[in-house]
Amino acid sequence: MTKEEWYKQLFERLGNSKFRSSFHLKQKDIDYINEKGLDTIRQHAQDFIAKREAPAVIPNDGKQTPMKGHPVFIAQHATATCCRECIRKWHKIQLGRELSQIQQEYLVDVIMTWIQREMERNKD
Repeated sequence: MTKEEWYKQLFERLGNSKFRSSFHLKQKDIDYINEKGLDTIRQHAQDFIAKREAPAVIPNDGKQTPMKGHPVFIAQHATATCCRECIRKWHKIQLGRELSQIQQEYLVDVIMTWIQREMERNKD
C-alpha cells in the first residue's frame, strides 16, 4: 500500500468516527498557525510527539494531550495521535516500545496533513 492509499484510507476512517471528526481548528488556532508559520507548528508537533508519545512507557497515557490550547493538540485528537492506545488502534504501532524516528516522523506528518487540510477548509 502506498502512502497516498494509506492516508486516503486513514482519513476516511477518521472522518467516519463521530468523535474524531468533531475536531476542527477554531479561528484563534488558524490565526496562531498563520502567525507562527507551518514550519514552527511542525516543530511543535515534533516536540510534542517526542516528549509525550515516543517513550515506551507513559505513566499518564490517555491523559497526556490536552483537548485545547494548541492547534497540534486539536490535530492529535482528530488524527488519533493523542495517546499510545489511540496510536495502536488507529495507526497499528505497538505499545510498550519507544517510537522510532520514522514512526515519530509519520505521526507528525499525519498531524500536519490534517492541519493543512483544515487550513484549506477554512479558506472559503
